[in-house]
Amino acid sequence: MTRPRDSGGLFVGSLLAAVLLGLVMLPDWMAGFRPYWVGLVLVYWLLEAPERAGLGLAFVLGLFADLVFGTLFGEQALRLVMLAFIVQRFRPRLRFFPLWQQALAVFALMLNDRVIVAAIRLFSGEGVPPAAFWIGPISAFLLWPWLFLALDAMRLRGRTREP
Repeated sequence: MTRPRDSGGLFVGSLLAAVLLGLVMLPDWMAGFRPYWVGLVLVYWLLEAPERAGLGLAFVLGLFADLVFGTLFGEQALRLVMLAFIVQRFRPRLRFFPLWQQALAVFALMLNDRVIVAAIRLFSGEGVPPAAFWIGPISAFLLWPWLFLALDAMRLRGRTREP
């Protein structure tokens, strides 16, 4: 019996949804709470479908996100490639962590991402980011279990459907 193949619609759709969630306007007082949606969704796919997601996808997705968000060209590409490298390096361990430990690992990954962004902004002359800038990884920590469970349920439901 052959295993039904999913179309990849969830894969592409979730990445596009992550970019769109990054574009949602928030009030100034909430802006610091915005998690790095593109990074979170990429981490999910790196853990669950490494044959689809890798360094090349991270680079191209980062360049696309740079164009969409209007950031320094290559900034998000660098961020996502570094994120993807770390996740791929530790995937055998991360994959089998309980969900709460995965959330802690995602917190560390998103904190590392913030350090990279702060370094890029310091070198580009933008100065030190405000304190609220460092709240995003906490949001990612709190959202990771729900995001993981939602994407996993959709992925597994799509896998069980007959073509």
